[in-house]
Amino acid sequence: MTSQSSSPWANGRLGRSGPFPRRSLEIGAIVVGFIYWWPVGLALVAWKFAGYPAFAELRDQARRAVSDFESARPASRFARAFEAASRRDSSGNAAFDAYRRAELDRLEAQRRALAEESRAFAEFVEELKRAKDREQFDAFMAKRRHEGGETRSV
Repeated sequence: MTSQSSSPWANGRLGRSGPFPRRSLEIGAIVVGFIYWWPVGLALVAWKFAGYPAFAELRDQARRAVSDFESARPASRFARAFEAASRRDSSGNAAFDAYRRAELDRLEAQRRALAEESRAFAEFVEELKRAKDREQFDAFMAKRRHEGGETRSV
């Protein structure tokens, strides 16, 4: 009898989750969390399995996990290409940098010329539409005058 009453587990003080009333409140909070909004219940379960760490410890652990994940994950081809393209400082080779600058300037001049040609063509098409509309309108007016002239003379 004395061995049972002297056992550290007899009164629940040294239990992992604490004494019985605390454990029942925790389970009730988890159930209510799942009923109210499932992520709350899931967070409570994760917190319980983690051993009730303080929130600062959880935050630090999450930051470490995210930084470990990001450092272990290789960058995608798109990300590497974007980083390479955004580095416009220098390639380390003066001749190549001059060539690259000249080519980029040439391409920019070509783009400007193409934009100008596109604008000029749009104006030309618009002028053709106006001319066609004017021609149709003049034909309509001539026909109307011709028909109107015969009707008035009768």
